Amino acid sequence: MELIISLIAGAFGGNAAGKAVPSLNQGTLINSISGIVGGGLGGTILGMLGAPDMAGAMGGAAGLDIGSIVGQLAGGGVGGGVVMAIVGLIRSKMS
Repeated sequence: MELIISLIAGAFGGNAAGKAVPSLNQGTLINSISGIVGGGLGGTILGMLGAPDMAGAMGGAAGLDIGSIVGQLAGGGVGGGVVMAIVGLIRSKMS
């Protein structure tokens, strides 16, 4: 379930980054795909660092507590925005 939250947050993060930086905007489809990839990476990296467990008592939290959801949303959104920006930068340099 955490992966799905990260992927959805990544898609939103990619599109938000595209709207915030119009010079890197690649359209809704490319922004969403880049955001989904970045959201998956961002959520996975935060999960490996133990960020979703920080809200639980001594790392005992598992599943869908509020801290885990917020961590996945943040990691997915930021990861999606970063990967979308990288893709936009690469595509702008290629043209």
